[in-house]
Amino acid sequence: MDSKRLSAHASNASTDFTQSVEDDPLIDGPLISQDALQSAIKREFQGLPTNWIAGILTVVHVAYVSVCVVLAVLCWLTDDHSKECKAALNGVDTQTVVLLGKVGMWLLMFMFERCVQHHHSAVRRRGYLQFYRTTRNLKRLPLLIHSAGNAAVLVVIAPSSLLDEKVKNLSVYLLLVIICVELLVTLICLLVYTVHVSRFNAQRPGPDISEEERSHAYSTNASDMHTETGFRDGSCLDEVVEKQADLIEYLKQHNTLLSKRILALTSQQIRD
Repeated sequence: MDSKRLSAHASNASTDFTQSVEDDPLIDGPLISQDALQSAIKREFQGLPTNWIAGILTVVHVAYVSVCVVLAVLCWLTDDHSKECKAALNGVDTQTVVLLGKVGMWLLMFMFERCVQHHHSAVRRRGYLQFYRTTRNLKRLPLLIHSAGNAAVLVVIAPSSLLDEKVKNLSVYLLLVIICVELLVTLICLLVYTVHVSRFNAQRPGPDISEEERSHAYSTNASDMHTETGFRDGSCLDEVVEKQADLIEYLKQHNTLLSKRILALTSQQIRD
């Protein structure tokens, strides 16, 4: 009796499954091969061009500081080449040229920060969340350094007459020290940033979620299978929430792209 009930139950379940398959319009459609779907959603790696921009900015910054030192030594601290300096600068004061160049360098740093932010936001949308967080503060440092340098220059230039009365050309020496220190710190930041970006471009990694799944797939020890999106003792809750929000945003964009690709491939196979 029990065997009859089991067989009847199995036949009913098989009938229900068959009906559900027949009623599902997606299953009646043409099947999409896994290779075609993966090739459709696989994105080609896009490197960051900001390392070249940082290199060009470094050269410009070194040239500016070199010009400032030459002008200060030849035209500002001594009067031996005053006529040649006036002819070369078209009568413009040396201090004015140095300060205008300082403002120009700050504008270049501002444009560099905006350009880098644009490219890094695109990298973040493509799923490279760890790289974005690693360089988030580093890319802002050159602009912050030059902003602090501008404030220090104002502090020196404003009481320059009082400083020069105590020590001859003291304001000029302080201005050169500020510019040189600013150059040194900015070069370190730009060099570290260039190394990060060059390494990222050379490795050509996949999105963070893909790299994590790949590492889990090759992991043989269950204890090694972990993720950085969970909360652990000693971790910062704000950072965990930010990571989860970034990951959810990327997965939503990825699912949207995947849905569009599936619909496009399905309609293409129907037409064929």
